[in-house]
Amino acid sequence: MLAARTNDLKIESPMVSDAATQVSWQQIFDPAEQFLNEVAASLLEQVNNFEPEISSYARYALASQGKQLRPILVYYSAEATGGYGRQHVTIATIIEMIHLATLVHDDILDQAKIRRGRPTLAANWGNEISVLLGDCLFAQALKLAASFKTTGVCRAVSESTNIVCSGEILQTLRRRNFQTSRSEYFRILSMKTAELFALACRLGGMQENEVSSPYTEALVRYGTAMGTGYQVYDDCVDLFGTETSTGKSLGTDMANGKVTLPLLITFEQSSIEQRDKLTGLIQDWKPQYLASLLTLLEQQNALEQSRDCISQLLDQALAPLVVVPETSGKKGLVDLVGFLRAQVQTLRPLTK
Repeated sequence: MLAARTNDLKIESPMVSDAATQVSWQQIFDPAEQFLNEVAASLLEQVNNFEPEISSYARYALASQGKQLRPILVYYSAEATGGYGRQHVTIATIIEMIHLATLVHDDILDQAKIRRGRPTLAANWGNEISVLLGDCLFAQALKLAASFKTTGVCRAVSESTNIVCSGEILQTLRRRNFQTSRSEYFRILSMKTAELFALACRLGGMQENEVSSPYTEALVRYGTAMGTGYQVYDDCVDLFGTETSTGKSLGTDMANGKVTLPLLITFEQSSIEQRDKLTGLIQDWKPQYLASLLTLLEQQNALEQSRDCISQLLDQALAPLVVVPETSGKKGLVDLVGFLRAQVQTLRPLTK
């Protein structure tokens, strides 16, 4: 019988390698801690409403949650527009269940065995259970969204869920396809990752059951740019991070044929011979190919160009916040951008 205690779901600040960055993260995390713990309790309440045999699997999946970026975005968006209330806890719960469902399904698609240092649900209990649990999480999220007096919340959640799933399908269709354009790559990121960031900011900014506010457009633009920048960073971590900091083996995106920005940059700028070599490495990927791949990426300065791209996206995230009132919530949104900038600088190429 699976077990998950409430204490297991208490949100704790994630550790990061750089001491200066740790202080920055604490400044972001500490004001949101009470809210995040309320969200954790709400999530546990929701999965405990499943059939007893099913809820045990859901609790196991919950224990693999990460940095809680989407709930944090809900919190700071709420604080930027009037303060958070019980409805924001519910909104964060909905979005986190959708995110958790996508992770459960991702682990099946990627044949992942480990997530955050623990065996994945699929590794422990197989794909059939995992697919159906992901479906249950999606359905429970939509059921909870329908509990709001306004239909706007359910509509927004349903639309975003559709967009996220569509983005996952498009990414799967483009595996190992280096003919994918940068514009298409970014379109998929905006659907697959940035959509839930934008939804968290949009619904986080709602007050009094009003889905729209004078700051909705600014918050959505912030969330979209921030989410896209975060995903580019995450793509780079798979190549230029360390196994100690990521908690997983590097090169897992390559094993699954995911076309990421560093690969697109390298393919675009390489000679025919280099392109053939790059394609050959990805088509028949083995972990021992990582050093050869990184050499090709370094020859085209792919890391620095990816960093520049992330920096531009983070600038785009900050720009619309100029219209948002000067509050602790706005400061938190700005600090999140600064934290991600610092994390990007920790990425290192093979030879450095």
